Amino acid sequence: MLTGFADGGLELRKRASGALALQGRFPYGKAAVLSDGGRTGRPKKEVIAPRAFAYRVDDPKEDIHFLVGHSFDKPLASRGAGTLDLVDADDALTFTATITEEMQQVSYVRDILASIGAGLTLGISPGFRLPPKRAVPEPEKIEDEGHDPENGAHNAIIRTVLSALLYEISVVTRPAYNEAQVEARSWERQPQARVYLPSARNRWRA
Repeated sequence: MLTGFADGGLELRKRASGALALQGRFPYGKAAVLSDGGRTGRPKKEVIAPRAFAYRVDDPKEDIHFLVGHSFDKPLASRGAGTLDLVDADDALTFTATITEEMQQVSYVRDILASIGAGLTLGISPGFRLPPKRAVPEPEKIEDEGHDPENGAHNAIIRTVLSALLYEISVVTRPAYNEAQVEARSWERQPQARVYLPSARNRWRA
């Protein structure tokens, strides 16, 4: 699975009901540096195109999870459980995850909420896979950035993901996409939706 990342700020608040809401957004059209190229290679950057995750996000039957660190052993919410709501737009994928009182009693949930509250874990990362070519012939495109340091171009290889299957969104410590963000506050539980994520180190294939 592939993953992308984004920074953000989190705030934790509870209401009398005890419900806790985590809200965040993953921006489209922003370049993330996945590798600086080391001493001899070329930098690698990735861009997620607007609505690239639409295939699964737009289908309410597709379950999408909200996780800690891309681990399906550490779920926080999901669309199938009615605790994850997704809104897709041209600028970003936004979400609201409801952390129930029962889940707040689980040890890893307490740990991640404490880390968010301390400002140590503030990133958002989507987990996704590219669709098979029989379904989407060109799910991605690869381009040369060119060399223009004054305008931020450093001869990188840029991969733009045009279509991807989103399976989860995770809270992470070190995001790659600097504008992805999360915010937490309590709220009354409402009907929800789903999402999926990929991993940066597996994203570039020969």
